[in-house]
Order: sequence, then C-alpha cells, then structure tokens
Amino acid sequence: MTRNTQRDHDPAELGELERSILLIVWRKGTLTAEQVREDLGRPLKDSTIRTVLRRLEEKGYLAHSLDERTFVYRPAESRQRVASRAVKRIVDWFCEGSVEALLVGMVDSEVLGRQELQRLAERIAAAQKGAPSRAKEGKR
Repeated sequence: MTRNTQRDHDPAELGELERSILLIVWRKGTLTAEQVREDLGRPLKDSTIRTVLRRLEEKGYLAHSLDERTFVYRPAESRQRVASRAVKRIVDWFCEGSVEALLVGMVDSEVLGRQELQRLAERIAAAQKGAPSRAKEGKR
C-alpha cells in the first residue's frame, strides 16, 4: 500500500485546530473522530474533525486502524520527536544552527532557570555515559 505522508513536515506550519487535536491524541493515546470532537469542546461538525484528522495523518503526525468500520487514530510520532523538529527549525532559523545560542538566549530571557539547567546537564552527562536518562525511566 502506498502512503502519502510527510514524515518531515514542519510543525510550525500546523494550524491552531490541528495543534489542539494533536495534543488531544497525544494525551489520550487512541481516539475516534467522535471522541476527538467531544474532547475539543467546540461546536465543530464531524466532517471538519475528520478532515483535520486526515490531514494530520497525511502530514505524518497520526496513523489509524480500523475497529470494525470506525477509524481509531493514534500518534504516528511522539510529542518529543515533533518538538525536537520544531526546535531544530528555530535553531536553524534564528540561531544559525547554534544550540548554545538558543540556550544562552533562554537563560538570558529567564525561560530556563538554574535548577532546570542543572537537570539538563545531568541528563546530558548520563546520556553520554550510556546510562538511562530520567526521561527513559519515566521520572522527573
């Protein structure tokens, strides 16, 4: 079967409704279009939800399986992987490819605090040693 998906879609190009639906699917794991519509809590037509779900699938963010005749959607990519692509785009666009410049800017703007930087440094050190990171263990 030929798939018409874009695994490298730029997350910055997602619309507000697409992002909202994607967040719901990441949070819940698997959902039908009807469940997505109910979770959104907005008065949208079923056809609108189905169109957005189809587009998210075409862009490579979602996949579906059939339960009898009902499409059940699930994430095709993790939130972390999509976020990593978005950050890479920011680093490339605004920091000339320098992650250091991004992090220094985040510290200067007080987006990252001292404790968070320390946790990041510990996770990086653990990853370099091949030890399981806290994220892999599900701890924070």
